[in-house]
Amino acid sequence: MTKLDFAGQHANEKVIFVFRRHIIAMRKGLYGLLITLVLGSTPFFIWSSNTNLLWGSFAGLVIGLLILFYHWLGWYFSIYVVTNERIRQILQKGLFKKSVIDLKLAKIQNHSYRIPGFFGEMFGFGTIVLQTMVGDMVIDQVEHCEKVYGELVDAIYKAGGGSNLEKEGDKDE
Repeated sequence: MTKLDFAGQHANEKVIFVFRRHIIAMRKGLYGLLITLVLGSTPFFIWSSNTNLLWGSFAGLVIGLLILFYHWLGWYFSIYVVTNERIRQILQKGLFKKSVIDLKLAKIQNHSYRIPGFFGEMFGFGTIVLQTMVGDMVIDQVEHCEKVYGELVDAIYKAGGGSNLEKEGDKDE
C-alpha cells in the first residue's frame, strides 16, 4: 500500500486528494483546557500562602490536557478522501467510535460552499454542501474551503456528476 491507499479502495480507484477540517474544529478542547486550568488555579490565587493548592493547578492542567487530547484525536483521525469514484468521509469520535460514509461522485446533483462571516474569512475555513437525491453531506469547518471546493467540483465533473441542467448545457456547445 502506498501513502494514498486506504482500506476498502477499489482496484482501479485512484485517490485525488485528502483533506480534513480546520484546526479551529478543536476549539472546544482548547476551551476545556483553559477552563479546567483556571478552575484548578483559582484557589491558589485566592489563598497564595498555601503552596499545597498548586496541586489543584497541576490537576486542572492534566485534566485540561486530557480534554484537549480527546478533541485532537477526533480532529486528526477525521478525514475526507476524494477519489475518481467517490468521496469517503471518515469521522472519529473519541477513542473507539468511528463512522464512514461513501458518496459516489456521479450521484452528487448539486454542490455549494459558504464562508461563515468574519471568523471564516479571518481563519480561512468554510462549509461545503454536497446534495444528492437521498440527502446532503455537509462538511463543516473545511480548511481552505474555496480551494477544496474547486478541486472537489473538478472531481465531480470528471466522474459524471453535477446537475443535469449543466450537463445538457455542455452538450449544446
